[in-house]
Amino acid sequence: MRYDFDAVVDRRGGDSIKWNLYGDGILPMWVADGDVLSPPAVIDALVKRAQHGVYGYAGAPAVLADLLVKRMQDLYNWTITTDDLVYVPGVVTGFNIAARAVATPGGGVLVQTPNYPPILNAAANHDMVTQTAELKLVEKNGVIDYALDMDAFTGAITDDTKIFILCHPHNPTGRLMNREELTAMAHACIERGVVICSDEIHCDIILDGRQHIPTAALSPEIAQHTITLMAPSKTFNIPGLGFSFAIIQNPELRAKYKKVMGGMVPHAGIFGYVGALAAYEHGQEWLDQSLVHYAGNRDFAIDFVKKHMPQLHITNPESTYLSWVDCSRAGIEGNPKEYFQKFGVALGDGRNFGSQVGDFVRITMACPRSLLADGLEMMRKALEPLS
Repeated sequence: MRYDFDAVVDRRGGDSIKWNLYGDGILPMWVADGDVLSPPAVIDALVKRAQHGVYGYAGAPAVLADLLVKRMQDLYNWTITTDDLVYVPGVVTGFNIAARAVATPGGGVLVQTPNYPPILNAAANHDMVTQTAELKLVEKNGVIDYALDMDAFTGAITDDTKIFILCHPHNPTGRLMNREELTAMAHACIERGVVICSDEIHCDIILDGRQHIPTAALSPEIAQHTITLMAPSKTFNIPGLGFSFAIIQNPELRAKYKKVMGGMVPHAGIFGYVGALAAYEHGQEWLDQSLVHYAGNRDFAIDFVKKHMPQLHITNPESTYLSWVDCSRAGIEGNPKEYFQKFGVALGDGRNFGSQVGDFVRITMACPRSLLADGLEMMRKALEPLS
């Protein structure tokens, strides 16, 4: 079956945070919330469950756990058991649980910058200390990328560091860390007694046939020091269903994680379980086609920026459906996000991703090509008065 990722879905006036935040007249491309229809199998499963009419407390179906175990084996040659799984209502919830499970107020939480804002904010949520290791910005032919700075990483670890929250694949840059980089970071953490929490929510959105490597799949030793977080939410465009899962192979670490959840963190809901099961069982063909669409949108954006906005410099993401754009040479006074919004397009504010990236914006490209083209054209027109 062919799926139409260029069909425009009207989301204005409903319950969409993305489309309602800035109101009519503003094209929202600021949050990682896709404007594409979810897989038909997911929609059908949710409708069928809704028609049942009774929505009581629900447990995770055993078949879902078995499916996730098989998925890890098939995709990554990673052997886990159903006992290793812990269901949580979201990945943001998941890494906040992890911080509380292994650190106490005043403890250090290591993060890399730039980074997904909720990761940067996790330490402050629990009166802990944020410790940052900056990624190295590199540029070639108008395209930017980021590389691991291992000296900066090891230099950021102190005796107070208790947990490293890794964003892998990386948001906002779309960088996919390789085996050598992941191994080096993991060993540095293990040597200093630092637990790794690997946010791998974008692990299925891998472009151009590349392969994602879960941090914990590197070795049994690394697995014993790692909490892995995954979800179908970005993969199948179902973030509103509130379902994700942690994989924790160390029983002691898993017990600490569950203890923090007790009485504080709700179980995933009925529709989260139903949607996840349908997506993982029947959504692969949809996923395969979505990756082609996202890669096409990425290439379109890069080509447009190079041709029509050469004063901007954009990433060539290996994963995710996000583009990260350097506006520092565009002559914009003040905040680029606020400047572009005056011309009708709302982008992700680089200042939220780390103090050193204030002249950046993030573009969400999980949308029909026509919407992406409209947003880029608004950006082009916004830059005309500055040229």
